[in-house]
Amino acid sequence: MHRRQVIVVGILGLLGLSGALWMSPAGMAWAYEVTGEENPLARLRGVLHYLTNPLRPALQLAPERLIAHTDDPPFGVNTFLEQEVEPEKRERTVRMIAEAGFRWIRQEFPWADIEIHGKGDFEDRRHIPYRSAWEKYDHIVDLAERYGLRLIVRLTSPPAWSRRDGEARGAFAPPDNPEDFADFAEAVARRYRGRIFHYQIWNEPNIAPEWGACPTCAVDPEAYTDLLCRAYRRLKAVDPQIVVIAGALAPTLSLNPYPPNGINDVVFLERMYRAGAGACFDALSVQGYGLWSGPTDRRLRPYVININRALYVRDAMVRHGDAHKPIYIAEMGWNAVPDWVGDKRFGQVTEEQKARYLVEAFERIQREWPWVAVASVWFFKRASDRERDQSFYYFRIVEPDFTPLPAYEALKAYFNQPPRMYPGIHTADHWALRWEGGWERIGDGRRRGSPGARASWTFYGGPLRLSGESETGGRIRVERDGNIPQRFVLRPGAWEVVLPGPTGWHTLRLEVEAGSVTLSRIGVARSDGREGLVLGLGWLVLVLGIAARLGSFQGPSS
Repeated sequence: MHRRQVIVVGILGLLGLSGALWMSPAGMAWAYEVTGEENPLARLRGVLHYLTNPLRPALQLAPERLIAHTDDPPFGVNTFLEQEVEPEKRERTVRMIAEAGFRWIRQEFPWADIEIHGKGDFEDRRHIPYRSAWEKYDHIVDLAERYGLRLIVRLTSPPAWSRRDGEARGAFAPPDNPEDFADFAEAVARRYRGRIFHYQIWNEPNIAPEWGACPTCAVDPEAYTDLLCRAYRRLKAVDPQIVVIAGALAPTLSLNPYPPNGINDVVFLERMYRAGAGACFDALSVQGYGLWSGPTDRRLRPYVININRALYVRDAMVRHGDAHKPIYIAEMGWNAVPDWVGDKRFGQVTEEQKARYLVEAFERIQREWPWVAVASVWFFKRASDRERDQSFYYFRIVEPDFTPLPAYEALKAYFNQPPRMYPGIHTADHWALRWEGGWERIGDGRRRGSPGARASWTFYGGPLRLSGESETGGRIRVERDGNIPQRFVLRPGAWEVVLPGPTGWHTLRLEVEAGSVTLSRIGVARSDGREGLVLGLGWLVLVLGIAARLGSFQGPSS
């Protein structure tokens, strides 16, 4: 056989083997897990992109840091409760949200709808009878409390009186005097002191029209930072426990600050830091849209918008010394726009895909992104269907008439599972822990137990690291997955116990047997996700190696 024939036969055989591997259930599943692509050809292209990740600068994500405000369930949803005219519909909305298992509502408190007619004027005289502009928002806060939900209040939308030219620069253009906005933020915080603790300052300040829509309305990171810092100081003066969240950055590739464009989210954030924003927020928010790929897309491509874009923002925060601060994903969703709506800029999935993607997104966030405190689905429902000819309408998970869509039912099933802990560093206030007996909360995420006090939880991960303190020394009994319990004698002072184990689902039971023992931190080792990359690289090297061997084969000539 000629050498060329050997090469051709070998390559055809190699392609056949590769194709078999590629089209196998395991190969297809792995490809989806790293690309989020449904189409086989798109998966193949996506895998090639994914395999270039190691060639890019390594991102600093600091997953092993203790992140503030991450002990609560991350299940949030966006609402438009202020647009529901009938109080009964507001309550029905909130009740369905609570029944689904959501724990957070992200709700706008529009400045233009509260301080309507002039500075310090909180009466609504747009319709007869006149009434307090606070009335509707008081009801929203009451409902959230009644149904056990926490509010993330978005402070945006200046009234026309706050600008000399009214709405000539657009309804969302910033006020002429940023102190007017700070006064409004303080008024809201004072009214709901002790009831609302999370405030987002503005929304998408890095793009038009959120910072103005006129031809000369350039987005301005320094001006936004000034507004953020003023609001931060005023809110903290009302209540130091308030969590101030910097306005959600829109994922964008543009560097043109003028409408209809904006400034790249990471570039905008860098300029915010240079202007001193690091001292003016407790958390940062981003948008988490998947657009044309699913939630498992792990490709790092700075010029492509996918759900992985949040990693670039996290990297910037770590580099600027904010590794301890969390990210709030303000809006997360996939668009089930029908074919008859021409605008497909938000991507296009089926209602069934949207349901599956949202569940997979929450699972990925919990397993891989311990620095995310809350992810809020965009969005629950609209008050009516008059916008059904617009693509953004199809992010909803419930119809205006309260008919649940597949995403609502899928999320309800997912959220109502028993609580679980995922990789990361957690405090003893984590929501997955169950406590029995004599435990005392002593602040800073710590619990002190006396003999007989027990704690248990389910977690996903590998090795477990428990740490705390004991003033006089003590003894704890630890049982993992029902195996033979281990006993650890603790000396006075700080203590640490490491429990090895494979990555997977585990249960742990801890009991204080002697002394006074404080549990402070629980470290769950994470799977770093490199197994798939190693498999893919190994496959690529195998293919190239065989091809090289075939190319150098000296077969006999006939």
